[in-house]
Amino acid sequence: MINWVKFRWLYLLISGTVILSGIFSMLKWGFKIGVDFTGGVVAEYKFPNSENKIFKYGVLKDSEVEKIRRDFKEQGATEVSFENIGPSIGPELIKKTIYALLISATAILLWVAYQFKSIKFGISATLATFHDTLVLLGTFSLFGHFLGAEIDFLFVTAMLTILSFSVHDTIVVFDRIREMRKRAGGDLLEMANNALSETMVRSLNNSFTIIFMLIALILMGGESTKWFAVALLIGTISGTYSSPFVAVPILVTWDELQKKFKKN
Repeated sequence: MINWVKFRWLYLLISGTVILSGIFSMLKWGFKIGVDFTGGVVAEYKFPNSENKIFKYGVLKDSEVEKIRRDFKEQGATEVSFENIGPSIGPELIKKTIYALLISATAILLWVAYQFKSIKFGISATLATFHDTLVLLGTFSLFGHFLGAEIDFLFVTAMLTILSFSVHDTIVVFDRIREMRKRAGGDLLEMANNALSETMVRSLNNSFTIIFMLIALILMGGESTKWFAVALLIGTISGTYSSPFVAVPILVTWDELQKKFKKN
């Protein structure tokens, strides 16, 4: 049996490096905010012998809009769509995003704690989802600075989707630990290592099927879905990692500390 939890210091180092890099980027460069939040114009044009391209602008005057359309027409481009997004949509979306994340995290904590009859399970699962949230936010801050990735409504959709994926993987491992506890009991560390050994292959197989599909979508899909697929890919990788290497070590460490305090 592999002693997975033995290397919790390594998992902490990996997670800490990724998250601290992301926090540094968020503090130094922030995010490149899309027009969904700031308001502006999203235009899609089809060029001769080329695929469709999407262009985004800030809030424009009527004269500026006409000039942009005229310039594209002179280049032989065909207008597919030209959409004005009001700036008032931004604050409302930000508020709803924050509320959605808080509601999701609270619901996950309470539901997992109720199902496993322990607040330790609920908090461990919730911290793992926060880990994935910070990884995704930090990565997109870096991508925004170096590659022009934007935070838009599709990014918010990807983030909420990833939270559900992450907690699903965590629950699979936690459920195996609960089954072992009911069947034979024993030390939580030993049960956690056994549970990880039994579920690791299944988890990786499940994640790889999603990862292959997302890579294909990034390479072959259109410009409008590229960063959405990238966000899902990052979240899938982080979620696959955090379930065995963040949630379970937190649970085991908490249990060990609790036992030490009781002895003292």
